[in-house]
Parts: sequence; structure tokens; C-alpha cells
Amino acid sequence: MNYPEQKVIQAFRLYTVLARDGQTGMDGVQLYRADDAIRGLLDTFAKQVDCVIIVTSEQLFLVPETTLSPFHVSNDWIKRHYLRAGATNGDLYLLYFATLVLFGSFYDTYQSQEPTRLFLRLDEWVRFIQERIDQLKTHDEEELKQLEQEFSYNWRLIIEKWDDMDDIKESAKRQSGNTISRLSFIDTVKRFLADQGLVQDIGNEEIRLTEKAKTIIQRYFMEVEYNKGILEFIYGFKEEQHADNQ
Repeated sequence: MNYPEQKVIQAFRLYTVLARDGQTGMDGVQLYRADDAIRGLLDTFAKQVDCVIIVTSEQLFLVPETTLSPFHVSNDWIKRHYLRAGATNGDLYLLYFATLVLFGSFYDTYQSQEPTRLFLRLDEWVRFIQERIDQLKTHDEEELKQLEQEFSYNWRLIIEKWDDMDDIKESAKRQSGNTISRLSFIDTVKRFLADQGLVQDIGNEEIRLTEKAKTIIQRYFMEVEYNKGILEFIYGFKEEQHADNQ
């Protein structure tokens, strides 16, 4: 399709803001929604760098869709900037798992259209993770191996890393100089997600999802095509549980 030069320039200017900042304000949203040519061009620009445009009521976001994108945050970068010195892939898997548990805790059932809670306390987040870990432990070794192949998550290593952070064992770990509590780890995950614009710290040890997070969850985590049913697997065991905890 041939586009007028003015439209190409407008779209490219908008793309450069997204590439630089990862987001735009309301002006970008209005332009994206109102002009088919600019929307088409911007989507094309994003596709060329393996990204997608996420639009909320007030902002546009440029979000990497694959690990090939130059805007993708690498595992090594996360380790260096957020996890403790000497962090392993196990710490990274646990960070991802904690994020999935967080996202799922805001929704009543798999494929919910809207969040069913406004905020989450950090201690509740820890408790939800423990519940999901306990459920994972009901599978035997062979089952976990099969599930690891199906979902590409190292469930056994996640269990091991979480158990190693048991607060009851903290005094012994302090003596060895290798201490990290579950709440401390969750605070690190919260900081990472806040820096990515996915959660907002509202004080009193409480966080809430941003519009960016809600849009991404609906577009990807609630779609089996993208997530292979990961939230259904994690939360499908006790779907009624969240209604009891509101």
C-alpha cells in the first residue's frame, strides 16, 4: 500500500518516541486510533523489530513479541540488574513463576475478561506462590519432567529455589552468609515489574496492575495460542480459590 509522505513521517516520528521511551502519551493514542494510515504504518514498523503496539485508554506501548526483538530484555540483563550476585537460571525461573502467579491472582478464572480485584498485598502474593508450589509438589518426579517439557518451565528447580528461601530457615542461612527471604525476593520481583510498567506500588505493601499489564495479560496470557495454557495449568487446580480470598 502506498502512503502519503506526510503520513509516513508522522508515523515514523511516533515510532521513534516508542523506540526511545517504550511508550507515548494520549496524543499518540488519539493519532493511532483516529488515522488508519498511521496505525497501519506504526504496526508495520513494530513488526519489523518483532514488536507489537499495545494501546490502552491513555498510552501506546511498544512491546517485544519475540526474543529476537532488539527491545527484548535478556535473561542476563535481568540477572545483572535485579537478582542477587551469583543468580542462576533457577532464580530467573522463580521470578517468572512469581510474575505468573501475580497476574493470575487478579483474575477469577482462566480467560477472565476483567480483573476481579483492585490490588494485592505482598504477603498475599507470597501465600499464593506457596499454594501453587504446594500444588506442584503433588506431582511425582516423572510427572514434573513431562510438565517441564510441555511448558518449558523447570518446575523442580522452581520448587527447590522457593523452598530454599523458607523464612523459618533464615537464621541458619545468615550464619552461612547466604540469606534471602521470600518477602525480599518478592520485593525484587515487584521492583522489576514496576520498572517495566506492569505494576504500580500504591503503598502499605500493596500493588496493582497497570493498564499496560491488563492489556498484555488479555492479549497474550489469556490466549492459549501464545501461552500454551500456562495460567490454566497454574490456576486450574483450584479456580474457586480466588473468590474465597477476595
